[in-house]
Amino acid sequence: MAYCAIAVIVVLMSCFFNRFRPLGKMLVIIALLLPQLSKAQKTVAPLVLNNEQLPVLPKEFYVAAVTDERDDRSAVAWLLPTTEATSITPQYKVDIKYGAQAAIKQFVNYAIPPDKALRPVIVRIKKLKLAESLLAGGRVEGKMEVALSFDLKRAYDNVHLIDYRTSSIYNRIEGQQYDVETLLRHTLEAGLIYFNTWINREADTNIKLAKGVKLIFTDYTEQPEGDTIYYSAKRPLRWEDFKAVPIGGKYEASVLPSIGYNERVEIINGIVNIHLAIKTYLPKSASWVRNGSSTNYSLNHEQRHFDIVKIIAERFKQKLMSEKLPVDNYDGYINVDYLEAFREMNIMQDQYDNETSHGTNSYAQQQWNEKIDKELGK
Repeated sequence: MAYCAIAVIVVLMSCFFNRFRPLGKMLVIIALLLPQLSKAQKTVAPLVLNNEQLPVLPKEFYVAAVTDERDDRSAVAWLLPTTEATSITPQYKVDIKYGAQAAIKQFVNYAIPPDKALRPVIVRIKKLKLAESLLAGGRVEGKMEVALSFDLKRAYDNVHLIDYRTSSIYNRIEGQQYDVETLLRHTLEAGLIYFNTWINREADTNIKLAKGVKLIFTDYTEQPEGDTIYYSAKRPLRWEDFKAVPIGGKYEASVLPSIGYNERVEIINGIVNIHLAIKTYLPKSASWVRNGSSTNYSLNHEQRHFDIVKIIAERFKQKLMSEKLPVDNYDGYINVDYLEAFREMNIMQDQYDNETSHGTNSYAQQQWNEKIDKELGK
């Protein structure tokens, strides 16, 4: 409307210029006012973010995507006019040219040239708002609020890393404009620098940022030995290990060996080091032998049950070593392989007892002895 009024005045002055030459001075005055009026309208136009690179070059990440998740995406600024305002003066909206998501992605790509050899990060805009309000004495207060979330991009589920929230306040007098673009640009840059500092500090030790997985196996043991025997080639079963009272049935002896593991995780230089202490164990309190059945032949049969569990434990290790464990779900793979090993252990134990008729078939027992020794020799 200001431009329309000025245009009308210019036309009227032109019509009467020849009759009233002093009015030429008025035209000059109006011409001098035009730049100020134009300046007053600059913030009405969409904001254009000026591109500039960050003062530091990130070495741990690049921005793969920017998403706009604000509740109100209609604008980024709600401003009061630079003319005299009252308590009922309405704010007017100003948005970023091309929209916040596209413009900020372009701005970020220039600030941080994408290096796709680094970790892909998604910047989620949760809040981005500048609102001006009228203060006493004819002053105007502006408050900028920004909330960003940074996620690590994964093939399936992205991993949330950290949030960045900040606010800043400025004051201006009526008739004076504030450089909204510079405030917005510097606030976004501060958020990127904050995240860069955080990821540099966390890169080598934060499991969310790990780049790979390394398995380290040991055989679990306890000293001194208690009720539980942990498998060792140097520690075969002895009849004095059979502590339980015999139960009903036709068998001469029984053991209950099993498999388990303890897990300890540490992050070293961005690699998840998984220490798995494999437990091949047999509880004495669950092992029994009938009176008169404590022969070397029977003890060998029970020892082979323990040996079978050791074989399964080694297969469990080999299966894990053959897989590429993902850093975001390595425990899922370990658990699945463990359950599969446990199932295989039970199948093999049943097969051993069935084929040897629980040790009463000496020929089948000898075949299993050789088969087990061959497996253990690997």
